[in-house]
Amino acid sequence: MPLRFKGKVVLITGAASGIGLAVSKRFATEGARVVLADYSQANLDAAVPQVKAAGAPDVLASLCNVAVEAQVEATVAAALAQFGRLDVVVNNAGLMQFKALEELTGEDWLRILNVDLLGAFYFTKQAFLHMKPGGNIVNVASIHAVETSPLVAPYAAAKAAMLSLTRSSVLEGKPKGIRTNVVLPGAIDTPMLWENPNVKSGVEVIDKNDVGKPEDVAAIIAYLASDDAAFVQGAEVRVDGGRLGRL
Repeated sequence: MPLRFKGKVVLITGAASGIGLAVSKRFATEGARVVLADYSQANLDAAVPQVKAAGAPDVLASLCNVAVEAQVEATVAAALAQFGRLDVVVNNAGLMQFKALEELTGEDWLRILNVDLLGAFYFTKQAFLHMKPGGNIVNVASIHAVETSPLVAPYAAAKAAMLSLTRSSVLEGKPKGIRTNVVLPGAIDTPMLWENPNVKSGVEVIDKNDVGKPEDVAAIIAYLASDDAAFVQGAEVRVDGGRLGRL
């Protein structure tokens, strides 16, 4: 595999499990120095040796709740202190809750929005402050941004807003030489999918042929962050095996 990210520093949020871990390993195989940002110390401890084994020359693990701006700032500061640069940010961290609209509270909405939207904003802000021209941001939204199911209104709204955040980041990042794109995963083989109450109850039926691997998403993210996609700005890339076209 080509070392498209040799000498570069890639920071991934929600990096220690699911799609985030697959993304971390993918960048490691392509020579990146990887910063793992995650809220779970246990998951970080398990992820670090895996990412090193995948080929990362250096790995920095940072315990980070992306909903807390001070922790985001500290994570980026630690990355810059250790590596002296920041080339790619992958805003992958996400939180989902299942509750009927009439049962939701303002606190429920803020809990989801703080992680799924503001977390991406905080890291985008830091990227704009510290990245050199040639930097890249890849946001991880969801097909719920365009087609959704019952009981996940805050999640769907946050992911739809992430598409708008991406567009704004393109407009303001282009003069800085920073590209931003977004991927919309569909049904991906992660705990978030199989622990989904809608899936468990049969409200949302998942055909096994429609379930992708975390590595499928990671491959697209690596492409968008690479020089191979140098003229790709503001792309909204569905990674769902064509499932959305049949909903």
